[in-house]
This record gives sequence, C-alpha cells and structure tokens, in this order.
Amino acid sequence: MEGIINVNKPSGITSFDVIRVLRKVLKEKRIGHTGTLDPLAEGVLVVCLGRATRLVQDIEGYSKVYVAGFELGYRTDTYDIEGKTVESSDKKSATKEELEEVLKCFIGDIKQIPPMYSALKVDGQKLYDLARKGIEIEREARDIHIDFIEILDFDGVKGKIRCGVSKGTYIRSLIDDMGRELGTFATMNSLVRERVGDSKIEDAFSLENIEKLYNEGKLDFLQSVEEFFSYPDIEIDSGKNLTLFLNGNTIRQQADNGRYRVYCEGKFLGLANVNNNLLKGYKYF
Repeated sequence: MEGIINVNKPSGITSFDVIRVLRKVLKEKRIGHTGTLDPLAEGVLVVCLGRATRLVQDIEGYSKVYVAGFELGYRTDTYDIEGKTVESSDKKSATKEELEEVLKCFIGDIKQIPPMYSALKVDGQKLYDLARKGIEIEREARDIHIDFIEILDFDGVKGKIRCGVSKGTYIRSLIDDMGRELGTFATMNSLVRERVGDSKIEDAFSLENIEKLYNEGKLDFLQSVEEFFSYPDIEIDSGKNLTLFLNGNTIRQQADNGRYRVYCEGKFLGLANVNNNLLKGYKYF
C-alpha cells in the first residue's frame, strides 16, 4: 500500500500509537507520521505509507495551524496540564487588552527555546528522557516564524488562541512565554491541530473510520502522492531527458521557478524543482 492519509488523531494517545494501529489495520509495515502530536493534542496527523514515507521530511516542513487552550496563574514542568505544577503567581488574571498587546510581540520571525519535555535530541539523548530523570540542560533558541495569533476566547483567566506557525514551533512554549510576558505564568490545557499545509481537520479520517472503510474494501482515506502534492504538472520527453531525469541529472526545461509533478507520456515519475529553466528531481516514484 502506498499513499498519504490525513488522520484525525484523538486526544489521549501518542502519535506512535496511531502508527501502531494503522500497521495492524492496513497490514503495512512502512508507515511514518510527519510531525509528532503530544498525547494531550488532537487533530491533523499526516501519515505516509509505503514509498510515500520518503516524503515525511517534506511534509514536516509545512506550516501548521493550531487552536490552543490555556489558563493563567501557574506553570508546569511540561508547560501543559499533564505535567507537575512547579510555579504559581500571585497574579492570576489579565485583561484582554493586555493579552492582545503581548501576543503582538510573537508575530513574525522570533527565537524560541524548546521545552525540556520534547523529543529533540542533544548529544544523542532525547530531552524528555533527561527531563524524566530530573535533569535540565541549556537549550539553544531556535528560529521560528508565527504568521498570526488570534484570540478566540478569554475570560481573564482561561482562554483559547488560534495561531499559524512554522515547522519547529512548540505551542506549549509559546503559551509559557506568553504568560511570562503577561507578568504571570500560563499553562496549555488543550491543543487541536487544524491544518498541516493543505490538509485540514474537516477532511481528516478517524482511526475507526479508516478501519471500517478498509474492512469494506474501500480506500477513500488514502491519497496518492500525485493528489497530495498539488504542484503544477510538467511533461518531459521519453528520450534523452527521461534517462537524465531518472538518473538524477539536471535537464533543461522552460518553466517558472518552483516545484512540479513530473510526467512522461502521462505516467507520474516524481517531484522536481525548477530553477532558472533547469529541472532536477528530488523524489522519484
């Protein structure tokens, strides 16, 4: 089996639990997800099967949209409600106007320090393994980009925000930083990933629905690589250019700069970049 699935991950299980279930249901060993969601989080988890697992890193780089709930006044070691409370503040609330001003500070290109409870590796060790041993190490701030943040709900203590962010952004850390800027603490109490690139939560399939469809002999949940990557099409000839392309060489191709789906005589060959009228494949199928 080969293709891409937009899974609606439920809260309460890990991203790898999703992979484990799909391997059992679909009887496919080569499955990988494209961006971890914590057990607390739910929503879009894009999963690649078969040869499409080559594209995991491409999809990981897509921008994402989240809706996050939070509450003010305390922080935990994990920055969310699943952790242990480690600090509290005498200031338990803020005004909506204060929150709006603080959130403006996070729009655009910013630096963010990842949380200790994360799967990032330092010297070969995952940060959360160190954190569980009570070890905290210095982490380098990373460059991220935040497109927008909007307040969906806020009563002075609890609220929800919706934000569009780049790869590598930790919403837990964003909320923790937000609390500090407000002169208090803030902890994330819910998280829904609404979108990864063009994959939307309203189009996602639950694990139960995937199993039901598969048992009925239907693959409605499975997108082909061609369908998923909605790049423009480029047709190359079946002579020298085809040989050059399949051997990983650059070929001359009159086209605008950008990414393309490559075809020869109507057959999908893979994905390519065009730069200055030179085409080179980067994923082959």
